[in-house]
Amino acid sequence: MKEAAGAERGGEALFEDPDFPSDDTSLFSDGSTPIARLQGEITWRRPQEICPSPALFPDTFSLGHAKQGLLGDCWFLCACTYLLKNKLLLNKVFPPEQPQWDDSRYRGSFQFSFWQQGHWTEVTIDDRLPCLNSTLCFSRCHSPTAFWVALMEKAYAKLHGSYERLWAGQVSEALVDFTGGLAERWSLGEAEEEQRPGQDSDRVRGRSLDLKLLRPVKDECAVSCSTRSSREGASELGQYHALTVMEWLDVQMVSGSKVLLLRIRNPWGRCCWGGAWVGSGSGWSSVDPVSALDLQARVAEGEFWLDESEFLSQFDDITVGYPISDEGHLKSIYTGNLLTQRRQLAGRWTSGRSAGGSRNSSSYCSNPKFWLKVCERGEVLVSLLQRRNTERRAETPSEDGESTTHQHYRAIALHMWKVEKRRFRLSRTLSKPPCASSHCHAYEREVVLREQLEPGYYLLIPSTYQPGAEARFLIRAFSSSSISLSALNSAAPALPLTTDGEWETSSHFRGAWLEGRTAGGSRNFLSHWNNPRFPFTVCDESAATSAVNVRITLQQSRPDTELHPIGFHIYKFPEGESEQTFSRDEDPAASCVPHCYTRDVSLACCLPPGVYAIVPSTYQPDCSANFTLSLARRIHRKVVKSQERLGRAIQEISHISVMQS
Repeated sequence: MKEAAGAERGGEALFEDPDFPSDDTSLFSDGSTPIARLQGEITWRRPQEICPSPALFPDTFSLGHAKQGLLGDCWFLCACTYLLKNKLLLNKVFPPEQPQWDDSRYRGSFQFSFWQQGHWTEVTIDDRLPCLNSTLCFSRCHSPTAFWVALMEKAYAKLHGSYERLWAGQVSEALVDFTGGLAERWSLGEAEEEQRPGQDSDRVRGRSLDLKLLRPVKDECAVSCSTRSSREGASELGQYHALTVMEWLDVQMVSGSKVLLLRIRNPWGRCCWGGAWVGSGSGWSSVDPVSALDLQARVAEGEFWLDESEFLSQFDDITVGYPISDEGHLKSIYTGNLLTQRRQLAGRWTSGRSAGGSRNSSSYCSNPKFWLKVCERGEVLVSLLQRRNTERRAETPSEDGESTTHQHYRAIALHMWKVEKRRFRLSRTLSKPPCASSHCHAYEREVVLREQLEPGYYLLIPSTYQPGAEARFLIRAFSSSSISLSALNSAAPALPLTTDGEWETSSHFRGAWLEGRTAGGSRNFLSHWNNPRFPFTVCDESAATSAVNVRITLQQSRPDTELHPIGFHIYKFPEGESEQTFSRDEDPAASCVPHCYTRDVSLACCLPPGVYAIVPSTYQPDCSANFTLSLARRIHRKVVKSQERLGRAIQEISHISVMQS
């Protein structure tokens, strides 16, 4: 039920957000979660209507931590905990100096910034918050008078479209949205798949994590752990719950050895553990009493200690957010290096054009391609981040017959090859194993590959597992040395997907028809031969079959309302003669006519071995325009038997029970 409007401050009505109103449309998307039962029960109140003296942050630091309510967004709250520990990042997401309730400038609104697909996006909300019986029903601070968590949760819900869309997610997603950096997720158990004979080296899953890897940056990075099933030490947690690692340290034991202890925070705001280091557990007797008292005093409400063996046995996954320096640079969790160079490019997979699928598919080469140029040896991280899709959908069953469903993301992967750019041949490159790759296609929003790279050019190919799967994505590269990132140009229209071969764009020309110079018009005019000409050669190997072996595409660069009618002819040079002796009375070997008012025209044909020239033209002379001409040849390359399979489905972190205060 929406509260009556009309609250005022200083004679002015307080802001009411028309884009995220205080009603059920902001709470629910499809009614698929347990909070759907609250429809019609929730009221909306401003903080000054909930308590007498509201504030954004409490005076006591520990009371500012998040406490989960009825919404299953523990993943979001774990990222909030990291923000509270990092003032610079918190100020980026929640800009300081905003007027609060005791300020005469207060008008009932707050601004936040979240990183989305390469850019910081500002989100403005009003401060009307969902309540049950005058009490916040979703996330809040441990202090009942502090409201930064509830306000930020509302802003994040607005960004996603509703509160319900925050139910279940990954800590890594929220960490990236809050920092603009990277986050990775590992298994704490054994690696899930082993390399099999005949498999590509990039098929090794290898996602198990040794905690020793993180020791150099453990005090700077965000660390979260999660369960996928009930555990003996934390049976109350149930399935799919995320918690935050607050600190970890080596503690001297009475025996002289050391034990690694980790302090964990539960977003529920209460202890849920029964191990040897909880309360007066047996573990403390093995530690110096003074140290034991000091460590026990650090535990705030909802926190507990456990040792490394308990941690590894009780949790399934660990998520690590990369540290961000004061200057805004990413810091490697592998080496501690500052990755001062950063590049990014957007792209998309389009069905029938650039959604080629995995390396199991003959259409793999039609996927988008990018050049990564490394100028000097250094550490390089490249990530592939796909845009969230809010429509429900099911992925096609995997090759072993098991159907895997995920409603927001495609199964994606990223592969990289080192190439000699000037002698680059796509078919030959793709027949070799990549020099680096993410693990097998996974239902993650973002996958990351990391390598120490030598100077040179590297080919990056992002892919979905299934051919034809459409999505937008962002390629990001971070490096300790100088790098550049650029897209590989490809033909504008789609290339045919065949079972007996593939198409490779071997030539890509840019030209122009210029009035009075190179805009010669069609063959109806004597000036036709003033048009630009582009020679090419058909070799024996490309004519080994009588099937179509050449595809030519002409695209003009003009607004849709100002298109010229365009077409082209293909002429064959007599054997042993050059272009200078080319006979203008010769009939074309093939033609793409009549000229059409369209952005691009294309012709697929069978040409015997020989030397040819393409002559593109407008129908009338003196029609100026820029154009692009692409020449693709059919190649006969066997599909790489990479035996790629889908990784396990992403586990959404949530909890379906009602949290008790």
